Parts: sequence; structure tokens; C-alpha cells
Amino acid sequence: MATNPHFKPEVAGSSLARSQCPYGSGFTPRLRLAGWRSARWDHLGGWEDRFVYPIVSHWVWSSDGWASASRTSGSLLFDSGAIDFAGSGVVHMVGGIAGLWGALIEGPRIGRFDRSGRSVALRGHSASLVVLGTFLLWFGWYGFNPGSFLTISKSYNTSDAFYGQWSAVGRTAVTTTLAGCTAALTTLFSKRLLVGHWNVTDVCNGLLGGFAAITSGCAVVEPWAAIVCGFVASWVLIGCNKLAEKLKFDDPLEAAQLHGGCGAWGLLFTGLFAKKRYVHEVYATGRPYGLFMGGGGKLLAAQTIQILVIFGWVSATMGPLFYILKKLKLLRVSKEDELQGMDMTRHGGFAYIYQDEDSSSHPPPGFTMRKIEPSSASPSPIV
Repeated sequence: MATNPHFKPEVAGSSLARSQCPYGSGFTPRLRLAGWRSARWDHLGGWEDRFVYPIVSHWVWSSDGWASASRTSGSLLFDSGAIDFAGSGVVHMVGGIAGLWGALIEGPRIGRFDRSGRSVALRGHSASLVVLGTFLLWFGWYGFNPGSFLTISKSYNTSDAFYGQWSAVGRTAVTTTLAGCTAALTTLFSKRLLVGHWNVTDVCNGLLGGFAAITSGCAVVEPWAAIVCGFVASWVLIGCNKLAEKLKFDDPLEAAQLHGGCGAWGLLFTGLFAKKRYVHEVYATGRPYGLFMGGGGKLLAAQTIQILVIFGWVSATMGPLFYILKKLKLLRVSKEDELQGMDMTRHGGFAYIYQDEDSSSHPPPGFTMRKIEPSSASPSPIV
């Protein structure tokens, strides 16, 4: 497998690809995951990890990849190569585009849109777990972005003895933090103005959208530019979600919008804001840098080619696979399982807290929840 020359060996392995490529997050709740069908899911992940992702990582991160900015032989793409330091395209776009096709081919969840086509929110059962998971990802991103440097104690041979790659590692942590936090705050207040209330889940997704966007250029941009990256990433995510709603596209965890949309923005952002000094330090002297930083359009052109190639490659490899699985009726659970919930029908347990039959409290208007008994008896509505 090809590895990023700036990556530690363990970071470029398929285990990280499995955990970071989020194509399954958009439609996992509706997949057949019980019994022998779980093996199919493992094979689906194996196909993506062992074939789709490694090809892209070789193109962009290998020392002989045709699009790599670290290419050591032959000519560079637009004399620049595509800069994707920690994977806005290689990791996040690959996952996001795969998720796009998976959710698109599988179709929306039952009840996601009413008969008139209006969107109906289907909430998860634990916002606390969403927040906890977001903080775990936040912590992990510091290994993902700053940790993508091979070494820390490397001098850049400048007149400042206190400046070297350790400075770049620290700056990368700062740009990562600023982009994520800016996106989170922008999403928080923007959604408040748009819908009239605060939503912690939207904030968590905004934070991750900022992280996905900055991952490409985290090592080669100024901290102030990272704020711009996070601000725009928030609106890319909001816009993609609005478009998905208009098109009746149902991706419960916004994998396509977040990782695909914000990942693509991150690649373009790098082509616009990469700083000359940082590009020459991290990659090589004489390389093109960001358009808005006076470096011309060659880097931006290379970034654009990377976006188009990733979209085409993942579409060609994952789209037909999902279509075949759908035709073989291996992609989605039965209508009964989906309506009753797979917690009970497939896993024999409850994930929700239900009110007792004799409770004096009543569910809010328009809210329907059924208690699924372990026996074969028909479910009875809660009163």
C-alpha cells in the first residue's frame, strides 16, 4: 500500500482507513447486520479498505504517485502535485462519495419524508453519546493531523535555531483547532438563525466538517486562514444538507455532506490559501502555492483534478457494488425490521427507554412510539 511520505507507518494502514473512511455511517442503521449477513458487511468494508482507498492513497501520497506532491521522480501534476497532507480527499472524500452512492441507492428511511415530500426529522436516541463521540474524534484528530509528520526534531536550516519541524507540528495543531471550533460556532449561530433553536447535534457535525476541511492544508496555511476554512466549511455543510433535503436524499449522519462536501472544500481551500514558506518547508522549494497568496493557479488546478478523479474513481467502484447488493436484496433490512427497530428484531434488546402502560404522562402530539415485546405478540402502542 502506498503511504504518505509525511505519515508514520501505522497511520497509513488499512486499520485507520477503516476507522476514518466514514462511508458506512450514512446507511449502517438500515443494513443487514445480523447473523451471516454481518460477513457481507465485513467484506464490503474490506473491498473499500483494500481496493478503493489504497489506489487513491497511492495516487496522492506515494513517492511515485502521479498526483503526489511528494513525487521524487518524473514530472509533477501542474509542476505542483496535489497537496492533501492528512486526507481531506484521500480519506474524507473517498468515504463521503461512497456514502453518497450507498445512501442514494438504498433510498430514504421509512417516514423520513411525508406524503407531500416534506422532511420529517427522525432523531437518534442519545445526544450525549453524539457529543461524547465527537470529543473522542476531536482528540484523535491531533494524532491524525499533527501526527502525520514523520519527525519532530528536524531543522529547517533557518537563522532561527528555535524554528523547525516541531514548529510546523504545533502550527498544524493550532490550525486544526481553529478550523473545527470556527465551524462549530458558525453552525451553532447559523442554525439558530435559520431554524429558531439550538441543536447540539448540528454543532457536533459542524465541528467535524471544519476538521475534515482543514485536514488537507493543515500544515501549509496560516492560523487566520484556518478560521476562514472553518467558516466556509460550516456553510458548505449547511448548504449540502439543504440540497439533500430538497432532493429527498437521506443520509442520517450526513456522511456524504460532511466528509464529501467539506473534504472537497478543504482541497480547494489549500489551493487558495497555502503559504509559500510552509509549502517549501513541508514539501520542496520552488513549488507553486496558494492562488490568494500570490502563487498562481497551478496548485488550485492540481487540487481540482484530485477532486474530480476521486469522485470518478469512487463512483465507478462503489456505485455498481451497492446497486448489485440492492438487486440481491442484501443491502437493506425488511420493512418489518425497519419499522419495529433492529434493536429488538435482530439483537434482542432495547436501546430506548419506554414509558409504562399505566403512566399518566402522554407523548407529545404527532409522536408515535411502539413498545416491542420479546415475544411474538404484536406490538402495542404506548398510551
